[in-house]
Amino acid sequence: MREFFDAYARAADSVDLAFFESAYAETFMFAGPAGVQAVKRDDFLKVLPRRKAFFASIGLTGTQVSRLDETMLDELHTMVRVEWALRFRRRPARQSWIRARPPTSCGGMNRRRRSSFRSIIRIWPDALRNLG
Repeated sequence: MREFFDAYARAADSVDLAFFESAYAETFMFAGPAGVQAVKRDDFLKVLPRRKAFFASIGLTGTQVSRLDETMLDELHTMVRVEWALRFRRRPARQSWIRARPPTSCGGMNRRRRSSFRSIIRIWPDALRNLG
């Protein structure tokens, strides 16, 4: 599971649409501050470039997994909580990793698919409000 989320972080940093296409079910559940909704993978893939542009506009230059807790529910499903470290450009010549307080985290459920995983439920609280 750690390898999956390390790859997820690299894909988020580079907007690797092929990775995200393989990492999400055709339709998955997304939960955040505004509520819960079913999301079509193709619709999600369309917004990722705008998401990257937004994060770049606020100085985010990278993400990495700082902690991962997983609970196997059965042979196919794993519940996961991931805490992220975020790298921001504070000044033009300097970047630093910031550990969000409280931690910026996401959770969800992944389904085993051959030798990898596919997200079927993603819970992503309002991460930006947690930056301190």
